[in-house]
Parts: sequence; C-alpha cells; structure tokens
Amino acid sequence: MRCWSRWHPVTDTGIRLQKVLAAAGIGSRRSCEILIDQGRVSINGETVRGQGRRVDPEVDIIHVDGERLQTKAEIVVYALNKPKGVLTTMVDDQGRPCVGDYVSELEQRVFHVGRLDADTEGLLLLTNDGELANRLIHPSFGVDKTYIATVKELTNQALSDLAHGVDLDDGTAKATKARILDRAKNSVMVELTIHEGRNRIVRRMFDAVGSPVTGLVRTKIGPVSLGQQRPGVLRVITGAQLRALYTAAGL
Repeated sequence: MRCWSRWHPVTDTGIRLQKVLAAAGIGSRRSCEILIDQGRVSINGETVRGQGRRVDPEVDIIHVDGERLQTKAEIVVYALNKPKGVLTTMVDDQGRPCVGDYVSELEQRVFHVGRLDADTEGLLLLTNDGELANRLIHPSFGVDKTYIATVKELTNQALSDLAHGVDLDDGTAKATKARILDRAKNSVMVELTIHEGRNRIVRRMFDAVGSPVTGLVRTKIGPVSLGQQRPGVLRVITGAQLRALYTAAGL
C-alpha cells in the first residue's frame, strides 16, 4: 500500500514531478529526471518539456510512456483467486462464504469488479476506484477477460460458433478468441476470451452450442493474470501491472 507521508507536505506549488515518479516505483529520482528530459512523461495530457515541474498527486493525471500512474494515496486494487463455492458479494445474510470474508481486514473499503458465480473460480479484482471498475466491466472499453472452461465435448463447428457469435436470450455474444487447449477421453479444455461480463455469460455461451460447462476458471483480466496465485489468496496490484491495468481501461 503506497504511503505518501514519506514525502514533504504538499504546498500550494505541489511536489516535484521526479519525486512523484520515484515514489510510484518508476525508478530513482535521477532516472526519472532522464525520462522527463526525454519527453516521456505527460501531465494532464501535456508532455513535460523540462525539469522543475510540480504536481498534485491527488489531482493531476500522469503518464509515463503512455501508461497511467495511479498516484492517489487512497486508491487500491487487489486480485483475489476466488475459490469455488464462494459467493461474489461483500456480505451474505445466510452466513455462506463470500468475497467480503477475504477483505474484511483491509484498511480501505473495496468492492468487487464484476462478478463470478459461486461455481466459477479464479481471478476477481477488487478496488475502491469506481471509474476503473466501470471501465473494466463495460464492453465498450474492450478489456479482455480470459477463461478456461472444461466441457465434455466440443465440435469444431461449436468452437467456430463461439468465435463468430451465438444467440442468447439477452442478445448475441461472441468470443474475441476461442481455442482448444487439450482434449482428453471425456473432457475438452477450452480457452475463451470475451470483452463483456453479462451474468453467467460464458456458461450460457457454451450451453448455446450444446456443450455445458463442467468447470470454469477466469485466468486473466486485461494485463492481470492469475498465474500461480493460489485459491483464497489476495494480492495487491502495484507497479507496472497497475499502470498497464489503468492503461487497458483507457485511463
């Protein structure tokens, strides 16, 4: 969690740009000065042309090489590997396991970005940045969500239909990428990438092509991958991955 208290108090003239960059993990102050000299840093859409610029990290929007820096002290983003059987809700009045159980001790109050149904496991982002959350969810911003689905059988035609679009009761849905990862005697493992997040959409897409899902894991959202993160583990997104996530969301 980033702590801005290690800086000097903000004055009317703000904080030196290279100090903000260094605190955000871009590099040493000297290396940040070089980035500024090279014209690779912008503030509020304007390329910085020289040293001495001061900024307000709570207000100003800063990009380095086109990637957005998140400099607001209170903003946090976490990745949870949601276990199967856990509800995507912050509280459950029936006492069932829910996502809120994994973030109850956090200093900031966060909320989940989109949902995974109880039977689906894998990557779930949590944040207190409403604008980021909205952009990650809305299909118009084109942020990829990648899943690995296990089905009993899948024909080549069904795979093609997933990529070209299938009709659901709330409109057409199609994958931006669909490929078979593995075929076994009684199961097929399929990687599917989509932009949208309608309720149970991946399961409904496979139902529409006659291949009901028997297992489903979300492995990636934009540049954030599940990797080797174990079920139930919560990790903070920082540094280059956080910058890439904001950039993917168009911020």
